[in-house]
Amino acid sequence: MRIDLNADVGESLDAHTLANDAALMPHLTSASIACGFHAGNPAVMSATLALAKEHGVAVGAHPSFPDQIGFGRRDFEMAPQEIEDMVVYQVGALAVMAKAKRMRLQHVKPHGALYVRAGKDPLIAEAVTRAVAAVDRSLMLFGLSGSALISAGQDYGLTTVAEVFADRAYESDGSLVSRKKPGAVIQDPDQVVKQALNLVKERFTVAVDGSVMQLDRDTICLHGDTPGAVNLAIRLRHAFDDADVQVLALGKR
Repeated sequence: MRIDLNADVGESLDAHTLANDAALMPHLTSASIACGFHAGNPAVMSATLALAKEHGVAVGAHPSFPDQIGFGRRDFEMAPQEIEDMVVYQVGALAVMAKAKRMRLQHVKPHGALYVRAGKDPLIAEAVTRAVAAVDRSLMLFGLSGSALISAGQDYGLTTVAEVFADRAYESDGSLVSRKKPGAVIQDPDQVVKQALNLVKERFTVAVDGSVMQLDRDTICLHGDTPGAVNLAIRLRHAFDDADVQVLALGKR
């Protein structure tokens, strides 16, 4: 049994560092790097790519709405073509920076509000998918398990990656509990590990209303800005080892 462990990284804002990427990176197999629209800048992108290369971690682009003030978690009303162009711009920028370091992007994973919208709105999902296909059809597309983004990627013939979350609570329809609600981010380390093992080994989780949901999973996310993320990553790796689950980047399978 195998799983990819990913985190969102490179999300510093100027001098304000939101997560300890240097400590987190050795425990990951894939990393989604902010492309400047919600966080990061060219210097941060370059340093994060170098850090991932040092630890053999596969990298992907983490495009978002243009929202540094709201960290990409505010919804924006944009036309599908605007979203497509915006995603092409961000993915293309990181892809060229990766090429300069003799690296290659593995995937694209939308961030924050764009991820949520693309998971629910077929028009937005198609716009994101078109953007990925326009940049490089070999890029994998990360999306919430069972979401519209996964469906759109499959329709376009892209390699889709069903993502589940170790540290986020679920609604009964398979969506993530809004960060505006209490309990959206799971704070209890034991609960994070328990949910991760349930998702990876048994392909299920328990929603906030107590209902049980079956979910496909190819990769599991631990947010870099979740409190104690580094220790959580270490605990997850130990738990997966104890459960005979191999943790590997998707491209190494």
